[in-house]
Amino acid sequence: MAADFHSIDQVMEKMADARYIADRALATVLFLAHRLEKPIFLEGEPGVGKTEVAVVMAKLFDTELIRLQCYEGLDATTALYEWNYPKQLLYIRLQEKEKRSKDEIEKILFSSQFLIRRPLLEAIVRADERAPVLLIDEIDRSDEEFEAFLLEVLSDFQITIPEIGTIRAKNKPMVVVTSNRTRDVHDALKRRCLYHWIDYPSFEKEYKIIMTKLPGIDAKFAEQVARFMQRLRQEDLLKRPGVSETLDWARALMEMQKDYLEEAVVMETLGCILKYQEDIRKFKEEIWQDEEKRAVYIS
Repeated sequence: MAADFHSIDQVMEKMADARYIADRALATVLFLAHRLEKPIFLEGEPGVGKTEVAVVMAKLFDTELIRLQCYEGLDATTALYEWNYPKQLLYIRLQEKEKRSKDEIEKILFSSQFLIRRPLLEAIVRADERAPVLLIDEIDRSDEEFEAFLLEVLSDFQITIPEIGTIRAKNKPMVVVTSNRTRDVHDALKRRCLYHWIDYPSFEKEYKIIMTKLPGIDAKFAEQVARFMQRLRQEDLLKRPGVSETLDWARALMEMQKDYLEEAVVMETLGCILKYQEDIRKFKEEIWQDEEKRAVYIS
C-alpha cells in the first residue's frame, strides 16, 4: 500500500487531510483494522458518512475502491462471478467451423477470458497487484443466506471456481461493511469484524464538516446551518436528516447565493433535508407555525 498507519493520531490527521472529520474512536478502529488486517463493520443512520470512510481509505492508500452494493435477492453469482455465455456460444460456433475437438474447445471455453469478475472475485484478483479497499455497502439489505456465504469469503479471502480451481488473495483487501440497521445482522459476521457505530455528529463536528467540505462558505452561515440541523434532528420525524443532507442543503443555499437563513428560503428548500412528505407536512404545520420555534431555528 502507498501509505501506512503508525498511530491513531496519524490516522486522524490523514483523514482530515482527505476532508473527512473522524473522531478518535473511528480513527482507532481504522488503525486496528489496518494493523490486524480485519474487516470493519460500520453501523449508523443513513447519511452519517459510513460509505465515505471506504472512499477516503482508498484515497489514502492510493488504491482501487471496489464496491458491492447489497440488495434483497443478491446471491453468490452476482457478487462473485458468472460465465459470459454469449461470448462462449460465439466461440463454440467459430471453433466448430474450424473443426476443433470437443476437449480443445472446453479447455479454452472455461478459462479466465470468458469469466466475468464481480466485486468479490475482483477484489481477490486485484489484491495480487495492490490490495484494494472492498466496500460491502448496506449489508442489511441482503438476505441472511448471502450473509452466510460472505462469512467464508471474509475468513479465507479465497474463492473456488469448479472449472478453474481455487483463487486466493496474495494480500488481504481492506474490507468495509456498512449497515443502516434496517434489520439485525447475524453475530457471526460481526465477530469477524471490528465494530463501530457512527452517530449523528455533534454541533462542533457538523460545523467542522461543513467548513471542510464547503471551503467557500461563510463561517457564520455554516454555524447557522449546523444549529438548524441539530435542532431539526431533535424533532419526532420519520427520517432524521444526516450529514449528507446538511451538505446538500448548504451547497444548494450557496448556489442560490444565500449567506444567511431566512424563513422563505427554508420553506423553499425543505426537499433538500426532508425526504418524506409526512415530515415536510409536520414541519410546515406544526414546527414552523410556532413563532418561538421558528425564531430559534433561524437564530
